[in-house]
Amino acid sequence: MTKRALLSVSDKQGLTEFAAGLVALDYQLISTGGTKRALEAANIPVIGIEDVTGFPEMLDGRVKTLHPKVHAGLLARRDVPAHMAQLKEAGIEPIDMVVVNLYPFKATIQRPDVTQAEAIEQIDIGGPSMLRSAAKNFAAVLPIVDPADYTPILDALKADAVTAEMRQRLAAKVFQHTAAYDALIAQYLTTDEFPAKLTLTYDKKQALRYGENSHQQAAFYENALPTPFSITGAKQLHGKELSYNNIKDADAALRMVSEYDQPAVVAMKHMNPCGVGLADNIEAAWDKAYAADSISIFGGIIALNRQVDLATATKMHALFLEIIIAPGFDDDAYAVLAKKKNLRLLTVDFDQAHTADRFETISVGGGLLRQEVDNQFETPADFTVVTKVQPTAEQLKALAFGQQVVKHVKSNAVVVTTADRTLGIGSGQMNRIDSTKIAIGHAMSKAGYENAILASDAFFPMDDCVEYAAQHGIRAIVQPGGSIRDKDSIAMADRYGIAMVTTGVRHFRH
Repeated sequence: MTKRALLSVSDKQGLTEFAAGLVALDYQLISTGGTKRALEAANIPVIGIEDVTGFPEMLDGRVKTLHPKVHAGLLARRDVPAHMAQLKEAGIEPIDMVVVNLYPFKATIQRPDVTQAEAIEQIDIGGPSMLRSAAKNFAAVLPIVDPADYTPILDALKADAVTAEMRQRLAAKVFQHTAAYDALIAQYLTTDEFPAKLTLTYDKKQALRYGENSHQQAAFYENALPTPFSITGAKQLHGKELSYNNIKDADAALRMVSEYDQPAVVAMKHMNPCGVGLADNIEAAWDKAYAADSISIFGGIIALNRQVDLATATKMHALFLEIIIAPGFDDDAYAVLAKKKNLRLLTVDFDQAHTADRFETISVGGGLLRQEVDNQFETPADFTVVTKVQPTAEQLKALAFGQQVVKHVKSNAVVVTTADRTLGIGSGQMNRIDSTKIAIGHAMSKAGYENAILASDAFFPMDDCVEYAAQHGIRAIVQPGGSIRDKDSIAMADRYGIAMVTTGVRHFRH
């Protein structure tokens, strides 16, 4: 019996070569619309779907393959005599292969001027239906959704080597493809930011050598709809491939540096900033970030929000760094940095910062947590002075900077800063006093400490942090407030004559 293949594709890459190969293997080809015209133009014999169904296309092509002569031909089990008898009685011939890829819904909704009506017209109905029918009956029908499979399939057919494993793999790919397609449609139409059913879809960007540790396997996936301003949207210009830990650190650094309008440099290590500097130019900002912690920056990830110039590149080249990510590199700066073959140099379009993700998802055993990204930023206008001593104008600038930094530090988080640089960072401790001691311990020997302030991501449960800070030269503090013991911390600040402001906003980062 002649085998039949139904071809209906939006992506016509490799179509005619594959179709010609099928004809050479004595397949009869059935096709629709533009696919049929493309095959006819290539002088490949093909019959129209209406010749199979006996029913013309209708509703502007919305209905053409949704017909028993198609789906019965796909779904009939060849190993069930009753099925084959019913096909014969109804005059239906089996279909042995489906080659389908779907209307370009994704490309359509990425157009900035697309209307909802245009998007809805690109929701494929017949294509997924045929694919799902073929994939359900993969023991008898070859379901092909990916042009990359054309050559391997032809080779297997020629060698009579189509295995059950290959059929199952193709079926799995179909259901992955249609599930992702439907998830994208659901995302487009959903207005609830936390729907009862959360359908997300990602595309594999690259396999990773290993995960967090060398004994763990891992891969890197990106949103099905590209996010230009993200680590997935970054362009790697140089260096070896990114690792699992590189990606996490670079993501954290990029999120942080994007918050600053003036030239800024962030040095990130193990998901915590170890140095942040602001200045009038990127070289001076680098100097401040480096001076913040010249030890921890070793092996770090550096994010800059300005083009890297030669002077800055020369200073960075003197260190061992894992990644440098910036809007771009001057040619001479790139030449200097590219001398290190393993140093990863990445660029991101900072003009696209508005496209950054609004939500983040975190995996937990058995599920996900989803939340808005913490984009809250408190300015001095949001501060409430709770002490007798008022902060100076310079202290207010430093308090605002410290508040902006502390939300990017793992809790319990305490940072000591001036108005334009970090001096000490205490992160991830199980109690706030230890974070305070670590931050102050790092800061005390740094230039500018006489003007230092302290920022805390959450309230002080007791007055010990305030007392320790005051005893070690801190003259102003910013914290959310809200503890039942706020009055104790305020009284301690008044006792030492330091200024304290509250924001009413907590910035935990676990």
